Amino acid sequence: MTAAIFCPATHELPIQVFVPSGWPEMVGAPGTPGWEEDATRWLLESCPSEYREYPTLTRHPTLLARFAADNVESDLCELRKGLESDQPSLLDDEAEELRLLTVRKAIALVEEALRGKVFIRAVRN
Repeated sequence: MTAAIFCPATHELPIQVFVPSGWPEMVGAPGTPGWEEDATRWLLESCPSEYREYPTLTRHPTLLARFAADNVESDLCELRKGLESDQPSLLDDEAEELRLLTVRKAIALVEEALRGKVFIRAVRN
């Protein structure tokens, strides 16, 4: 996904912002207007609902990303324990594991962007 950003401070022409594979669709590209608010809303979906009650987490999306990553990692560990013990499950465990792995990757990408990482598309010759 790419997005064009115009820099009003320098009056530069729009630049293309690249987000890598695995970037959540509900979150705008880093640097686009409102992307951090999108990221905060999306990250809250990966956390227990009571996290919405803590203003510190919504004011500090980098911290929220860390909490979301820990929560998804915990869910993965619990799922894998269930798989190892052969306990019957109502869910399709393999599909749920794939979903959690996908969310974990997306959270990591969002956290990197919140910390200032700029994603650059590799040019292949």
